[in-house]
Amino acid sequence: MAYRPSEARLDRDQALRQRILVCALQRVVDGGFAALTMQALAEDVGIATGSLYRHFRSKGELAAEVFADASQREVDALAATLRAPGSAPQRLRAGLEQFAARAWHSRRLAFALIAEPVDPEVDEQRLLYREAYAELFTDLLEEGVRRGEFRLEQVGLVAACLVGAIAEALVGPLSPPARAARAAGHPALELADVSASLVTFCLRAVGAEELPR
Repeated sequence: MAYRPSEARLDRDQALRQRILVCALQRVVDGGFAALTMQALAEDVGIATGSLYRHFRSKGELAAEVFADASQREVDALAATLRAPGSAPQRLRAGLEQFAARAWHSRRLAFALIAEPVDPEVDEQRLLYREAYAELFTDLLEEGVRRGEFRLEQVGLVAACLVGAIAEALVGPLSPPARAARAAGHPALELADVSASLVTFCLRAVGAEELPR
């Protein structure tokens, strides 16, 4: 008869797997994906390094799941704002401001999600989540066009451009050199500057009738 693990064993395994993911995410929050090593993570969790491989076949697989979990939280937060009541330009502004603020207040994690060099498995997830962001913007832009609030034709292309604009606008201010300069007291862009420029650029790019405050 084949061995079948008990429900209690399965529950313990699932709880341990979740603890591994929580500790792995904290490592990325504190130091980016570069800080996520299997040996250091095993020490954080309090298990042998080999035990990690019972739950994740490789560091790349683990990092990809951490990336997906963290990115899904950001997608969900943006979706809630873009689908809230209000005009399409108002919701676009609110979504951009919220995204920038969330990134600003967790800079290491945001930079890791947007631009840090990563394992190929994470790069695959990064592309998938860029598509998820673009789909959210596509829905909002289509609604805005129907209501006469946006003037544009290639909605899908413009949505992809918005995703790219957000990433490029934030990657510099969130980068390690920018964080170091800010910590040393050197002049640096602040959240209000970046957010205002990003909002103005994106609203103009979609042909908003007005730039709502």
